[in-house]
Amino acid sequence: MKKEKFIYPQTKDIKLDNIFNSFIKQTIFNNKIILQSGYTPETIPHRDKQISQVASILAPVLRLEKPSNLFIYGLTGTGKTLTIQYIKNQLLSKAKEQKIELIMPYINCKLRKVADTEYRILTELIKKLGGKIPSTGLPTDQVYRTLIEIIDNKKQVLVIILDEIDQAVKKMGDEFLYNFTRLNTELTKTQIAIIGISNDLKFLDTLDPRVKSSLSEEEILFPTYNAIQIQDILRERVLEAFKEKVVTEGVIEKCAALAIRDHGDARKALDLLRIAGELVEREGKEKVTLDYVDRAKEKMESDIVLTSVETFTKQFQITLYSIIQLHKKYKNDKISKEEKKIFTGDVYNLYMDLCDRTKISYLTQRRISDIIGEFDLLGLINAQTISNGRYGRTREIRIDLPEDLTVKIETKLIESLGI
Repeated sequence: MKKEKFIYPQTKDIKLDNIFNSFIKQTIFNNKIILQSGYTPETIPHRDKQISQVASILAPVLRLEKPSNLFIYGLTGTGKTLTIQYIKNQLLSKAKEQKIELIMPYINCKLRKVADTEYRILTELIKKLGGKIPSTGLPTDQVYRTLIEIIDNKKQVLVIILDEIDQAVKKMGDEFLYNFTRLNTELTKTQIAIIGISNDLKFLDTLDPRVKSSLSEEEILFPTYNAIQIQDILRERVLEAFKEKVVTEGVIEKCAALAIRDHGDARKALDLLRIAGELVEREGKEKVTLDYVDRAKEKMESDIVLTSVETFTKQFQITLYSIIQLHKKYKNDKISKEEKKIFTGDVYNLYMDLCDRTKISYLTQRRISDIIGEFDLLGLINAQTISNGRYGRTREIRIDLPEDLTVKIETKLIESLGI
């Protein structure tokens, strides 16, 4: 008897060709890259003043002179990195035209395994300069010597751009910045300048005075955009990113209004518009309408939560996983409403069991209570403090996230914890 081939039910009726062909034949985009954060436009609206300031500070490189070190700060989505990348492209083009030796390596200090130690940030810099060095194993002073050998072989200017510089300092302290600024004393041909970019408005206050004075020879604040300015930015991008008449009335205004709630974050407005367009395209529709902006907002918030969960320490992850397991148990059991309540003690008991299973040391119940409080601040749970009289206080815990997001969080935690 011939054995019949089994077809999994979930894939039986899916016509992949239809999905692929619909994307090939129909798109609402002209060029989606224009809406992405890595794109550098030909013009940057409402940043003329800052562009002129930065350009004036860096212009001495065109005479092979070291410019002042520059510190740029402002909240997320205010055009800091965009402006620096724009000026960098213009400067490199001008330097090539004038036959000036100029190098402007860019390092994002938020990336994992790039800027969490002085060794790694030096390794990344050497790599961008065309050199090669083991990712570990050499003394740091030898890595500095290698860097000097690579750059100090001809007359040139090296401008190092350290984006999200505050993230590197949080990981390894500010000594590496002092070492960078002091490199010029050991160089004979090359001169080094540093551009630091930060979202933390108070970052400079955390630095050692000697580092602060050398890093912030010049400072430029990027103010937040207002709603009209964000609308201007979106309109300019929409003209090139989408086909004509795809974005309906009110969409640009709504994206701008939602971004204003997050301190005028133009990047968020662009992401909302792009994701809304992607959702429209996936469903084979032709217009970006207001309801798709709402759905894009929900998706972005979900993605942010999942990214946060991935970066939690194991202790935070086990605590959150314990809460989710209790939430699932009490939701499904046929028990009274009063019995379904989750308290700190319940979480701690399950937390200890999970620590045993994953071979992770316990924290105290008080510390777990603090972690639960932090989850409450992040909006992952609702934790209401309840007084038990002479028995002290506890927290009554409730998960208010959408059920599908809770399932995604649980999946992430299982993968991370190996449960």
